[in-house]
Amino acid sequence: MRWATCATDHGTTTMNTRKRLLRWASAIMLVLGAGHLSLIALISSAQFTDWLYQGLWATVPLADIGTAPTVEALQDKVAFWGGPGSFAVPLILLACLIWHLAGRGASVPAGIGWALLVWCTLAGIVLVPSPYFAGTIAGALIVLATRTKAPQRQAAADG
Repeated sequence: MRWATCATDHGTTTMNTRKRLLRWASAIMLVLGAGHLSLIALISSAQFTDWLYQGLWATVPLADIGTAPTVEALQDKVAFWGGPGSFAVPLILLACLIWHLAGRGASVPAGIGWALLVWCTLAGIVLVPSPYFAGTIAGALIVLATRTKAPQRQAAADG
């Protein structure tokens, strides 16, 4: 009976470690995404207010075929692709999904962590200085969380 208790305690500790790693990773991604959207909202507030008054489709055309782009049109495109059209929205959604999965005790595939790690490393190298390197920490935490053994496997191995 004592061995069963030890296996359960180890499994609980492993689950808490995995959950903590995934929660930290998702918190980092959430801060990066929300921070990016907040910063672009401050920088491009004039374009965003124009979108509210004129409509998004009127200010950010899908294609400017045959016309020379104006400075205002280029600023609108930069504001869109730097804000709602950027990586920030999917990053926030991924952070929320990982937070939810961590709470349920479900694992996140290591490929997600590796992809995030490689993407943030390459983007950080291209866009130095940038907070992309904080995303590499989130990716590494996801990979580390997948390296911890699941409680069921550990309990079965000890039994």
